Amino acid sequence: MRAKKRRLIHMILTAALVVPCLFFSIPCAVTAAAASAVFLVFYEMLFSQRRSMVMNLCDDIDRILLRDDLISFDEYKEGELSVLSAEIHKMTIRLREQNAELQNEKQFAKEALEDISHQLRTPLTSVMMILGLMNGSGLTEKERTEYMRDLYELLARMKWLIETMLSLSRIEADAVRFAKNPIHCRELIAQSVETVLVTAELKGVEIRTVIDGDPVLTGDIHYTSEAIVNLLKNAIEHTPSGGAVTVTAKGGSLSTEITITDTGEGIPETELPHIFERFYRSSEYTKKGFGIGLAFAKKVITAQDGSLKAVNVKPQGASFVIRFYRTAGS
Repeated sequence: MRAKKRRLIHMILTAALVVPCLFFSIPCAVTAAAASAVFLVFYEMLFSQRRSMVMNLCDDIDRILLRDDLISFDEYKEGELSVLSAEIHKMTIRLREQNAELQNEKQFAKEALEDISHQLRTPLTSVMMILGLMNGSGLTEKERTEYMRDLYELLARMKWLIETMLSLSRIEADAVRFAKNPIHCRELIAQSVETVLVTAELKGVEIRTVIDGDPVLTGDIHYTSEAIVNLLKNAIEHTPSGGAVTVTAKGGSLSTEITITDTGEGIPETELPHIFERFYRSSEYTKKGFGIGLAFAKKVITAQDGSLKAVNVKPQGASFVIRFYRTAGS
């Protein structure tokens, strides 16, 4: 329909040009008509080419929407459609990036749910068994109290696991904004030690602190304290009754260092490269916990431009070394 309108308009314009030429001479009118015909052919060819390019571009956009990753816009680099194709090319790249991010997030969520369900299965089974035993008759008050204590410990561990997993997931999803405030190590360590003091006393483990001067680091005191608490819990868990966990802190020109050392059995050398991996549980050392506390501590510290490493110490025990590096103005 549009082509018919164009031809009709062209015929009217041609007539308007040819009729006046007839008053001058017939050759003039013929020349005008021929020029008009040539112009029409050229215009139709140009319009057809542009229409073909637009249709091809529309087809390519449809293919993009259908997630075809093999689209190329090289044929549109010249001409009037070059600007449009450049913008569509940018949009395509962004869509591909967003699609990749969504796929990664879906995979991460799937793995996280699988990890949580796997980690909760064992304690939930234990809870169900304890509840079944408590429903039985003939239990003494002492036995019932012991079952209640075991039940409370299991539920507390499950609560800790879920909270830690959620915090770790938020950090890995870049949904946490860490504060960057001056933190005095004395305050940080005192706050962290207080959280695990009862656990240490019940196990008969002494916690010692050795702080050189008044070292200061820059970071988020809430999350950093959580990380240190996880390291302290790990140290207490692997220290026998009568042993000690020592927390030291010192400042330097390049970094502030906090070290947590236990008097336990140490870490097998083959485990050292893996103990900060989430849910890593292989040897006697790693199978005691859920395998999440050390991963959480590592993520929190490295997210604040710090470092965390584990080493064995002589004559026995393991040491976790935290470093927060100084920056200009800190």
